[in-house]
Amino acid sequence: MTQATENATQGGATIFNQLAPFDHEELVFCNDNATGLKAIICIHNTVLGPGLGGTRFYNYASDQDAITDVLRLARGMSFKSSIAGLNLGGAKAVIMGDPTKLKSEHFFRKFGRFIENLNGKYITAEDVGTTMKDMEFIKMETNHVVGLPEIKGGGGDPSPVTAFGVYMGMKASAKETWGSDSLAGKRIAVQGIGKVGEHLVEHLTKEGAKVFISDVNQEALARVSAAYNAEVVAKDSIYGLDVDIFAPCAMGAILNTENINQIKASIICGAANNQLADEKMHGQLLTSKKINYAPDFLVNSGGIINVYSELLGYNRQLAYAQAENIYNQTLQIYKLAKDDQITTHLAALNLAEKRINDYAKVKSTY
Repeated sequence: MTQATENATQGGATIFNQLAPFDHEELVFCNDNATGLKAIICIHNTVLGPGLGGTRFYNYASDQDAITDVLRLARGMSFKSSIAGLNLGGAKAVIMGDPTKLKSEHFFRKFGRFIENLNGKYITAEDVGTTMKDMEFIKMETNHVVGLPEIKGGGGDPSPVTAFGVYMGMKASAKETWGSDSLAGKRIAVQGIGKVGEHLVEHLTKEGAKVFISDVNQEALARVSAAYNAEVVAKDSIYGLDVDIFAPCAMGAILNTENINQIKASIICGAANNQLADEKMHGQLLTSKKINYAPDFLVNSGGIINVYSELLGYNRQLAYAQAENIYNQTLQIYKLAKDDQITTHLAALNLAEKRINDYAKVKSTY
């Protein structure tokens, strides 16, 4: 065996070891030297239907960081679709590199060819770093894409529906915590004011909340602060603010032992995916600190609800109506967690997994 072959074998074994604990089905590496495309498509579970999840375009520090992220994101999509009652599996894609330098029509059309070769097992959509225009280029090569402009039969930008769902989850969390779902007068810290974060800030300020914001994008901070009278705080200071609610709306895995111990909020409810760095340990830490945690894959499911509607024939009113039900689902999760004396994350996970497992039994008779 040559050294190159030995290294590849060892690397393959390592990757399979990463897939095994959570039963991921496929990890597809996409490489095209002509366009500079380097992407990974991860399909976690297709029991309920084809895996649907957006394509994230991010300048990862390493290939391993990209693999870790796509594995976590794809798994989260399985639970997100399941708990929302959608007939979809979970998948995700990440493109590695600087989106400001690599984006072009031929770049995304090449990516579209990789998606087409999966024969419908993966359906993509926009995510961090990608736009509706990018989805239009992908559409030139495959029909397995959603998140298209309304003028072209799509649902448009899903971020308003995502933000609305988070807002519903936040109001339900307020009801659970204080007996009233009113957010008027509440002090709320929003970490990350991308498209979803900004729409959430709009909902909160319209209801009369005092909003604090942080982001790495100084231009966005200035704009959102001026538009909604939100107070800008340094990104490292956001965790320790004296607020009622903390809303993580940036990248995932941000809730760890150090910053959880800084948080003074009674509620954590935000749009970021995979917020807990360690699901078991940090879920239990939040419970021990008497912080009501609204599971991310439940409250941020408005986006997948919106793009799923495209597959059926887009209806914005129906998408918002389904996202509004996140309020009742969030209250249900708090009740299940109390009844079973478990964390809210585990309660939501159990509910999502039960639907997948129950349908797997139905499919066993096919």
